[in-house]
Amino acid sequence: MAVAASGTRERPVPLRLRRRAVVASIVVLWLVLFALLRGRQTLALAAADLTSLHRWLNDVNDTIGADRNSNPLFLYFFNEIRLVIDTLVTFVQTLVSQPPDGRPVPQIGWLGVVAVAGYVSWALGNWRVALLAVAGFTFFGLQGLWQESMDTLALTLSAVLVALLAGIPLGVWAGMSSRVNRVVTPVLDFMQTMPTFVYLAPLTLFFLIGPASATIATLVYAAPPAVRITAHAIRSVPATTVEAAESLGSTRAQTLTKVLLPMSRRTVVMGVNQTIMAALSMVTIAALIDAPGLGKTVVQALQSLDVGTAFNAGLAIVVMAIVLDRVTTAAAVRSERTRHPGARRRWRGPLLGAGAVAAAVAVWLSHTYVWAAEFPGEGGAGRSLASAADTVTTWAQDHLSGLTNGVRDVLTTTLLNPFQTLLTDSPWWLTGLVLVALGGVLGGIGAGATAAVCVGLLVGTGLWQDAMTTLASTAVATLLVMLLGVTVGVWMGRSALADRIVRPGLDAAQVMPPFVYLVPFLALFGASRFTAIVAAVVYAAPVTMKIVADGVRGVPATTVEAATAAGSGTWQLVTKVQLPMSRGALVLATNQGLIYVLSMVVVGGLVGAGALGYDVVAGFSQGELYGKGLAAGLAIVLLGVMFDRITQAAAGRTTRVPGRR
Repeated sequence: MAVAASGTRERPVPLRLRRRAVVASIVVLWLVLFALLRGRQTLALAAADLTSLHRWLNDVNDTIGADRNSNPLFLYFFNEIRLVIDTLVTFVQTLVSQPPDGRPVPQIGWLGVVAVAGYVSWALGNWRVALLAVAGFTFFGLQGLWQESMDTLALTLSAVLVALLAGIPLGVWAGMSSRVNRVVTPVLDFMQTMPTFVYLAPLTLFFLIGPASATIATLVYAAPPAVRITAHAIRSVPATTVEAAESLGSTRAQTLTKVLLPMSRRTVVMGVNQTIMAALSMVTIAALIDAPGLGKTVVQALQSLDVGTAFNAGLAIVVMAIVLDRVTTAAAVRSERTRHPGARRRWRGPLLGAGAVAAAVAVWLSHTYVWAAEFPGEGGAGRSLASAADTVTTWAQDHLSGLTNGVRDVLTTTLLNPFQTLLTDSPWWLTGLVLVALGGVLGGIGAGATAAVCVGLLVGTGLWQDAMTTLASTAVATLLVMLLGVTVGVWMGRSALADRIVRPGLDAAQVMPPFVYLVPFLALFGASRFTAIVAAVVYAAPVTMKIVADGVRGVPATTVEAATAAGSGTWQLVTKVQLPMSRGALVLATNQGLIYVLSMVVVGGLVGAGALGYDVVAGFSQGELYGKGLAAGLAIVLLGVMFDRITQAAAGRTTRVPGRR
């Protein structure tokens, strides 16, 4: 009897299936309780209403403003930092964008800037990149946006300089010390999880509104890639190479300068590339705290729904991003080639010398003569582009409104509105318990505890409903991102040709700052939360597609061949083999998609997305709402931390070897 019983014993249900059943049970219970308790204890707060926390933050802001020039902490710390950064920014601006006292034009005019840009691009990269840089910088003038472009470049370069001066040494230290790396990594994870908006409000509290605060926010946002990638580069140098150098008597400093840094040069330069891209993205958003440049033009155009002007300035931002990206990427390639002496060309040195002389002459001419300092013309190309964009917008609204409005209405009615209603009309404690329970089931006890803390703090911000509205938009956008990311990612992962065709476009899309994505969808869908959602989908899709593609491509070829030999068709191969075996990549793609989407949905507050994004923007523009805007920034951080912790923990669970602890 015992043998028979053991022979018919049922196999245990896989943990993954049990987890799905628990999640389904939680959702069903939520729906039942929602039907019974709808509209009760929702913690609703009108747009103009303030809580005691918001008023307290307003008082703190007023107190800091009154004591700014008397409090020792400000006199000898914050004000000094602001003075140093402001001096650096002013110096760079007087070089290329703003006239100093006693001069009608900057120290270096357009001709000198274009010549220097071309020469530096050639010296760091090659002649093709130099031509691209010259064409790109000339295009800024033809658009009528020369000064705005130079202001953006000045703030970007200032922030990148300080970020690299601090980030690369810290990255080297973290790369050489495991203890430092363990301390730094969680901080970098937290900083990169925070959406860009969040940096602005607290920094204005200590450094006021203006270029200095914008630069400080930019360098804080741009420093993590420099630290992380430099540390990774140092730690990636083969241990045998380091041991060989040490066995020959190299000191720690010699090992660093003669082995580690030369062998990790290309990766470090790519870290510089990522730092520059992050800085440019942040500088454009920092227009909300009065940073000069192209970002301010885009913000003003978006607020007035002037699609033509926004398109013209957005195109300039894209061109600048492409130029800076290509230059630093080419520099990384050249840094690798210079490690091999045979790759050097004898004629390059004399040509670089002649180019330096030509660039110096152009700088002198632009410093001396007005015709070489002020870009000729009145920006006719920019007006033509703006007019063309307005024409296309009008045509699209006249001829495509039926299609665009239909898509918007279907997704809003069938997906967004029901989910938002579920989140915002449920009692706050019910929604909070569901979030904590889902966090615990999907990510484990640690993720559930993090979700509990975040939920409690979200209630404390007084912006529970706005946070749930933002959560609804983020969840819907992430769902659409994953549908798009999995579809295209599987195609790229299964086809090398598709990957070669699609990946360059994805790389280019990741270069563009978030603001740029709002412009075309503002033209198609008008100012609404749906515009922000669509822009977020397009902004986040490239990174998810690449992660999914790499995951699918990483499935062992022998496994795919075995499944094919067993008679599996394409659909079965994808759904039964490749996607299940790349589950870790799918969860990681969801994590990155959530973070990107959250950042973009918040930026969408500029085009009618409302909720937390609107609260932050209103806090910058209306003094009495500053405390509310600061609380909204905290709420955004809490959502980001909760999302990141749950998805990271879930990714760890999916990649864990079964049966191993």
